[in-house]
Amino acid sequence: MKKITILLSHLGYGGISNEVACLANNLANLYDVEILSVYRLYNEPVYELKDNVKISYISDIKPNKTEMRHYLKNKNFKMYFKGLAHMITGIFIRYIKTPIVLKKTKQDILITTNTLYNYLSGKFVSSNVKKIAWEHVHHNDNKKYIKKLVKSVKNVDYLVCVSEELKNHYEKLMPGKVFYIPNAIDNIPNKLSKLDSNNITSVGKISKEKGFDDLLRLFKKITLKYPDWKLNVIGDGLYKNELLDLAKELKLGDKVIFHGYQDKEYIKEVMLNTSIYVMTSLSEAFGISLLEAMSYGIPCVSYTSAQGANYLIDDKVNGFLIGNRDEDEMILKISELIENVNLRNKMGKEARRKSKEYLDTNIINDWQKLFKKRKK
Repeated sequence: MKKITILLSHLGYGGISNEVACLANNLANLYDVEILSVYRLYNEPVYELKDNVKISYISDIKPNKTEMRHYLKNKNFKMYFKGLAHMITGIFIRYIKTPIVLKKTKQDILITTNTLYNYLSGKFVSSNVKKIAWEHVHHNDNKKYIKKLVKSVKNVDYLVCVSEELKNHYEKLMPGKVFYIPNAIDNIPNKLSKLDSNNITSVGKISKEKGFDDLLRLFKKITLKYPDWKLNVIGDGLYKNELLDLAKELKLGDKVIFHGYQDKEYIKEVMLNTSIYVMTSLSEAFGISLLEAMSYGIPCVSYTSAQGANYLIDDKVNGFLIGNRDEDEMILKISELIENVNLRNKMGKEARRKSKEYLDTNIINDWQKLFKKRKK
């Protein structure tokens, strides 16, 4: 039985961790699967894994790189210097300890999940191992990032992109090396939302690129016309306090509920009591939370800046796509769904149908074909 190792930063909350768990569970039926996590955030993985999926941790510490950048940007030098020793330890783990572990780890196929791990894979892992880089980030025409990614996969066999747009872009730079395999959901829920509640929901890490501040501002305008409606924000992050302050400034009171990070069962209960799902991300290579909402039969509204939404939402069929981050248009379409229950139900059925196309059992065949492909 071939061994597959998936290398990622951590098994905490987040789209990449979710997708790694989903892929590992499916591959475990056919291969010897190991997840190699650089950091250990929690005693147990956030997402459920099958018993035959092996989990190994390179370190037991939590990374603080994102926090340190935040402190430096906001000139919080006290917290920055306080975390300096921890950051240096993290650098040692990423650049010294991880390559050592990779050299010792035996596998037939190695899947990496970011540019650093792509580079380490190509440099320190045996040429006999099939190396696959799995790209989840949209480049947003950032030439520096594009160059960094291309360089990172120089000694990697294949690059898997989660959207056709990314595949087509990188294919021009690396002909014959790039493949499109969309992200997947591991379950289509038996129960659907009845779409009869006065609830809007959005799920994601509370970071600048998710655009939750824009969501609060437009929701404030919605409450002026529809005071009985509420907004659920599920997620956490460094900018949560800023978002809480903005909610107070907008005087949203109990109209916005901040749930923090939650497990799938908790999210399920919120989704079953949701009538509209809204995504305001400035960038989103795929958007797994959007797809999960659709699986509950919930119509979705998203800005087209969340690039992945453009493939999941069929405009005016299972939801609405809003171009140019047009807030007035976003409010108009949400209002249309609030006022028209029949439209919600019609779009919800189409959203549910669309989600079934991305069930993991349909996607796993694409991975298997790539595993069987001969190295050049």
